[in-house]
Amino acid sequence: MSDLERRSGSRPSRRKREQRAFNLVVAGGVFGLVAVVTGLLALFTSFGWGIPILAAVLAVLCVVLFRRTVS
Repeated sequence: MSDLERRSGSRPSRRKREQRAFNLVVAGGVFGLVAVVTGLLALFTSFGWGIPILAAVLAVLCVVLFRRTVS
């Protein structure tokens, strides 16, 4: 038991939280755009619905993680 290390601070630094929030906003925006564009392609062409649904789920996940990061 002597090799146990102390836990560092319970929250990441402000800078790391800012970077994470920014990355989540960018990723969420990209996934949202991909969902819309591929959704339109799936609606008007023979493009499948797999990618738009996956992109929409990932966009929602980014929103949830962003809200958790900034709260």
